[in-house]
Amino acid sequence: MGLTRQYLRYEPTALFGLVASARAGVAFVALRGERGRYVAVPACEHVFVWGTRKGEKALILKGLKQQVSCLCPSPDGLHLAVGYEDGAICVFNLLSGESTITFNGHRAAVTALQYDHLGGRLVSGSKDTEVIVWDVINESGLYRLRGHKDVITQVLFLKEKNLLVTCAKDTLVKWWDLDTQHCFKTLVGHRAEVWGMTLLSREKRLITGSADSELRVWDLTYIQEVKDPDEPESKKSKGSSLLGVEENTEEDDTLELDEHPEERIVKCSKVGSIMREGRDRVVTLGTDRMGKFLACHGTDAVLEVFSILSEEEIQKKLEKKRKKARKKAKQNSEEEPERSVELSLQEEIQRVTNVKASSKIKSFDLILSPKGELKMVLLLQNNVIELYNLDLSAKVPQAVPVSRITIGGHRSDVRTLAFSSDNIAILSAAAESVKIWNRSTLQCIRTMECEYALCSLFVPGDRQVIIGTKTGKLQLYDLASGSLMETLDAHNGAVWSIALSPDQHGFVTGGADKCVKFWEFELVKDESSVQKRLSMKHVRVLQLDEDVLCVRYSPNQKLLAVSLLDCTVEVFYVDTLKFFLSLYGHKLPVLCMDICYDGTLIATGSADRNVKIWGLDFGDCHRSLFAHDDSVMYLQFVPKSHLFFTAGKDSKIKQWDADKFEHIQTLEGHHQEIWCLAVSPSGDYVVSASHDKSLRLWERTREPLILEEEREMQQEAEYEESVAKEEQPVVAGERQGETGLAGKKTIETIKAAERIMEAIELYREETAKLKEHNAICKAAGKEVPFPVNRILHAYGNITPSAYVLEVFKKVKSSELEESLLVLPFSYVPDLLRLFNEYIQQGSDIELLCRALLFLLKIHFGQITSNQMLVTVIENLKKTTISRISEARDVLGFNMAGLQFLKREIEAKDEVTFFGDATERFEEKRRKRKKKEEMVLAVV
Repeated sequence: MGLTRQYLRYEPTALFGLVASARAGVAFVALRGERGRYVAVPACEHVFVWGTRKGEKALILKGLKQQVSCLCPSPDGLHLAVGYEDGAICVFNLLSGESTITFNGHRAAVTALQYDHLGGRLVSGSKDTEVIVWDVINESGLYRLRGHKDVITQVLFLKEKNLLVTCAKDTLVKWWDLDTQHCFKTLVGHRAEVWGMTLLSREKRLITGSADSELRVWDLTYIQEVKDPDEPESKKSKGSSLLGVEENTEEDDTLELDEHPEERIVKCSKVGSIMREGRDRVVTLGTDRMGKFLACHGTDAVLEVFSILSEEEIQKKLEKKRKKARKKAKQNSEEEPERSVELSLQEEIQRVTNVKASSKIKSFDLILSPKGELKMVLLLQNNVIELYNLDLSAKVPQAVPVSRITIGGHRSDVRTLAFSSDNIAILSAAAESVKIWNRSTLQCIRTMECEYALCSLFVPGDRQVIIGTKTGKLQLYDLASGSLMETLDAHNGAVWSIALSPDQHGFVTGGADKCVKFWEFELVKDESSVQKRLSMKHVRVLQLDEDVLCVRYSPNQKLLAVSLLDCTVEVFYVDTLKFFLSLYGHKLPVLCMDICYDGTLIATGSADRNVKIWGLDFGDCHRSLFAHDDSVMYLQFVPKSHLFFTAGKDSKIKQWDADKFEHIQTLEGHHQEIWCLAVSPSGDYVVSASHDKSLRLWERTREPLILEEEREMQQEAEYEESVAKEEQPVVAGERQGETGLAGKKTIETIKAAERIMEAIELYREETAKLKEHNAICKAAGKEVPFPVNRILHAYGNITPSAYVLEVFKKVKSSELEESLLVLPFSYVPDLLRLFNEYIQQGSDIELLCRALLFLLKIHFGQITSNQMLVTVIENLKKTTISRISEARDVLGFNMAGLQFLKREIEAKDEVTFFGDATERFEEKRRKRKKKEEMVLAVV
């Protein structure tokens, strides 16, 4: 048997060149006790927290594979909820940077996230048109709300009421009563998608943004019917709400409520519209945390900022208007002018300023600093974060740019990459600049402006670089000074490819003008200095019939391969430029190719998604491989081997063996099309660039890669994906209406159910063995040693029933219901008996009661019809009620004790615990101001 070939695995090392992804929003976060200094932004699958003063990364919240689609900081500033493209939600602790909670419920990307004002609940909206409310403290899902017919765009909790407002692309705004979990009102006043909404004026006003230039304003009136205590229960109104009276109006009498049952909790009436300057749709609409400023932007680069008058300011303005009206009335001898005095909507919501950003805005966040300045952070489309300050004390407030985070990446997609000969420096070039990166630190050490770059190389010696541009120019840069040394008009069209000659004396370029040009390096006298400088000299030209897409030298410099637009690759002799071979077989143009180190093989990658491996001696095709699901964009051999990498528009990098024609491994990480890659001269590193603006570095490890294991892992991954896409199990007796279970079936819930089943099986086996052992001891009349189970021994010689409880407690809180839903009914009787035993012992009452009630709900018919379980259920009823009442008494006692301690400390130290002291400070300030005014008046 021959020896199997050993491959080494490439692992992802770093993600760099990315400031922020434009897929999700930007948010101010509290870090190290400071608000307004740090911002959280999505960065592919990670979240970067940037310090706005120094422009440095303060924290990286690492994700797994899926791209971040939504962000929401918690009210206490200690946590950040992150939504992903696959529907998962992770809650990160900003102090440790670790993910503390994971929720799985949505089947598509999370598009909206919002905490309630205490931070105990989290609501999420998704592309699957469903809304889920999560319990953050218990780490579990509460319920799923269905009703929208398109992507959810915004979700809002109401602070004072247990209500939820949602809007979606189906043009509807829905109001949900979370006590009864149903939609009680739908706003239908929009003609197109509702892209955003926000609540103002202590939740008495709703503003919605749609596909036009109007911001629609709605007044909210919260209603509660006044009930007669002597009236019998049957005659009382069915839709009475438990909510407190916020505002009563003359129209809200009982007759109108009976005629319009949907207006029993809240009444919405359109007040008017605020006109935006932008004519396109609203992209983001939001306010600062205090609700004093409103901002919005469309698909352009302008952020429009409005100020919202408080109730005190409105009253002051009204008083001024009334005084003017009285003066006019005296002059015109009219009576009762006050009735006609009202503030217009434009006076209540006033335009402050427009902020013009340097590129299209994708998201923003506002925060009001203690100094009275409004801080605005803008996430732009071109990989930039901009921070502005708005001085509100100025007569005409103007936004002043404070900082700009740009050095960490390019403004546009990177189209070419190159490694230096010592593997230390990486060159990346895009439409506007060339950057040189240090591979070990991943810091940008040089940035040089250039034209639209398409190809590049390091000049031997690594002191200069050459860039080929879209306009047909060759640009020579000096790395030490970061200056442009020389520009040559090389081609009449784009320079698509550049290749260094193996003798390192020159290079060859191929362009869209159907020419292949040969160049040599030379030293010329510089006019400005005595020393000679490097230059490029045109030597020869090879004229062809089609546009040249790619050129490559053979390692011995005898042959030159040229890829043409007519889908063929032609091979020429370098010395005489005579035709040698034509490689034809691709159905679409060959975009990339490379020749291996010994010159025996040439691999070509095409837009037809295939890679073909050819022999360079006779031009015969050894094998055609279906490589990617989209165009193959780049191909390069690993030095001193017959292994090569390909990069495709399907966002994957694949490694192949050109001798055995086998796929070795797939490097997944990028989320959009990959434009280019580069393999280091040592073969230890691979760097790639993608349309998602990120550069990724991959490193060859010492870990051997076995192909059979890779195939098995791939099959497991495919199985896990298929499990997640399966239909969700139906709960018996549950109506498929507006509400449903929050969780979803995943591979984790299946594994958790399997662990519970295995534990119950072990419990059954050990119980049967114990009975048998007791019978043997009885028959023998003496004690016989009992064989110890290894698993139980590993847990410290615990009993089988205690082992089941240990396994049960290890199931994640967010996956408990779904795991029990997958559990077959044959295991439920044993589980119920064990629950009875555990509850009698008084261990984990809350968890056991939650699981017990859920099992009774989903298996109600089978449990009630089983005569064997009648006594078990009766016992459970008694023990559960007694234990819960005990737990409630302990909780009540502890609460009373804490309240007493709170009062004692407040009385002793004259401080307020668990309360907002801002109102008290404001009152003190007002009194001090009045005193000062009185003193000045006396003086």
